Amino acid sequence: MEAKSFKRLPKHIGIIPDGNRRWAESHNKEKHEGYSYGINPGFELYNLCIHFGIQEMTFYGFTQDNTKRPAVQTKAFQNACVEAVMKLAHRDANLLVIGNTKSPLFPKELLPFANKRVQFGKGLININFLVNYGWQWDLSSNASKSIPRIDLIIRWGGRRRLSGFLPIQSVYADIYVIDDLWPDFKKDHLYEALSWYQEQDITLGG
Repeated sequence: MEAKSFKRLPKHIGIIPDGNRRWAESHNKEKHEGYSYGINPGFELYNLCIHFGIQEMTFYGFTQDNTKRPAVQTKAFQNACVEAVMKLAHRDANLLVIGNTKSPLFPKELLPFANKRVQFGKGLININFLVNYGWQWDLSSNASKSIPRIDLIIRWGGRRRLSGFLPIQSVYADIYVIDDLWPDFKKDHLYEALSWYQEQDITLGG
């Protein structure tokens, strides 16, 4: 399916990659093992969005609430976020990491990319990565003010909620939910979401 198949494409897509722990359990693994299997799907989606000319993506890494999980899980998703950024450094993107950097739960390896946009390679797409993010923390400090309004949010894992995902930028976003778990990502998921987006009436309240 080529980009010309779509009459209208979102400029900014929000990604909620849910279901890593459930995927791990369904594959006879420990819950914390699921996070590492969520890295490659992110890069598959990144490649597809560049192909379609999407200008910006925001990925939910982990929230301050997520850090209430068992320590082994917290360490696993922290490591997965660091690994994802280090891999992205060899691609073509403009990265911005947003999260509470004052907390010891923020990975120190990501401090050089926090609160300022860093260009990798040709900088073909803006990538925002929410790491140790909290919606109340964001609203109290307007930490995500440099991130523009989101047009389309795609959530994997079947849950029909935003889970605090950028409340200001999401105010007029269309939300498409995929029942498959994030590590089971396939390109048809994006095609289906973009096809569904064609049918939405974008009024922005007008």
